[in-house]
Amino acid sequence: MRKLLKILAWITGLLLLLAVTLLTTVNWAEPKDQDYYKSSLKAIQNLQPTKSSGNAWMAGWAQVNVTPQEPIDLVGYKPRGAYEFVQDSSFVKALVVGSGNQQVAFLNYELLIVHPALAKAVEAAIRKANIPVDLVYFTGTHTHSGMGGYMPGIMGKIAFGGYDKKVVNMLAEKSAQAVKNALSTQDSVSIAYQKYSAPQFVANRFIPDGPIDPFIRQLVFTKNDGTKGTFFTYTAHATCLNSNFMGLSGDYPYYLTQDMLNDYSFSMFAAGTVGSHQPLAPGRALEDIKVYAQQLDSLMEQPAIFRDTVKRSILRLGTLTPQLPDATYRISDNIRLRPWVFNGLFGDTNAHFDMVQIGNTLMISSSGEISGMFYKKWEEFASQKDLNLIITSFNGGYMGYIVPDQYYDRTYFEARDMNWFGPYSGSFYDMIVTNLILSAE
Repeated sequence: MRKLLKILAWITGLLLLLAVTLLTTVNWAEPKDQDYYKSSLKAIQNLQPTKSSGNAWMAGWAQVNVTPQEPIDLVGYKPRGAYEFVQDSSFVKALVVGSGNQQVAFLNYELLIVHPALAKAVEAAIRKANIPVDLVYFTGTHTHSGMGGYMPGIMGKIAFGGYDKKVVNMLAEKSAQAVKNALSTQDSVSIAYQKYSAPQFVANRFIPDGPIDPFIRQLVFTKNDGTKGTFFTYTAHATCLNSNFMGLSGDYPYYLTQDMLNDYSFSMFAAGTVGSHQPLAPGRALEDIKVYAQQLDSLMEQPAIFRDTVKRSILRLGTLTPQLPDATYRISDNIRLRPWVFNGLFGDTNAHFDMVQIGNTLMISSSGEISGMFYKKWEEFASQKDLNLIITSFNGGYMGYIVPDQYYDRTYFEARDMNWFGPYSGSFYDMIVTNLILSAE
């Protein structure tokens, strides 16, 4: 009996030691008093975007097929192994916009996210090829039926398709090729901003009849010969295909951009503030998803609820790297993994915000999968400065879900398991985006 008690005491002691080493409590301290908050606010105040202007806007576009030659793991929902067939090919798309002596390359991938490891490889490939762009603005469609192979680390291997250097090199090389091809097609363009209301096609994932951002926001680039290219965002998650689907697919954004080729020579869909937003497709079968895409396309063929021509050919580019709070990956309401454990599991988040101002249209990229519930307030701030606002996610960094603070205690999967930086990450993000808008010209 004494021996058994001794063994139990050792086990208990070991478990307590592990708990103390690996776990800590959630930090509920007021954010405005914290160093990370003050440092990030100061960084915004000191941000000095580069500015250029020319006689006309220049734009060109291209796409390159990046469908793997051999099946690789799908990423999205849960680990489900390699895809069994190619439902639709995957592409990297490039849109290069310039004015004066600056060029910005918008890159888009039919992937779940643009992981920091992939973003760094792409930027290195563009530099190696001596392609003259000043900023790479990463976007993704957030399809949950896209390829993996670009996420290193323990969690990448366990849940997100792992890391295959051949896949990363292929994506990087073809991204550089797409940017180069887009540059070669550049011509002077007129640019229009358009906005469509589509509340019947998206819903709040957390709260029935809860607040949503229902708008499609679009830029249309028209060349001298009448050829048109478009960049647009929407908030509905690309989760129409379910977790049992074993084909490689871009989900509804793929079919929507294909439908739009009836009116445009090039169409790029970038996931907007998709956090907490779900699609309202008529079903989950492939034919239902095609119908959903056609419905959105038909809506965008109607007159926009708002249209604005970009007149000033002024291009402003900037990148903000905020200081983040300690990682807060919760295992219960008030217990979290210690930050060093989280960092070891998930690796570099590369959290940052890219700012691109095209005349009076301000574009902000987010490393957080940010909720559209913030958008109304931000758009009102932008409108007060006569700015059109476009916010995108998946910019080559990833720091989890960003939802309003009042949802932090809810049991929603995204608000709990995917909310990685504490109870005030929503208000922290709100502060950053609000101040970036206020800092715009």
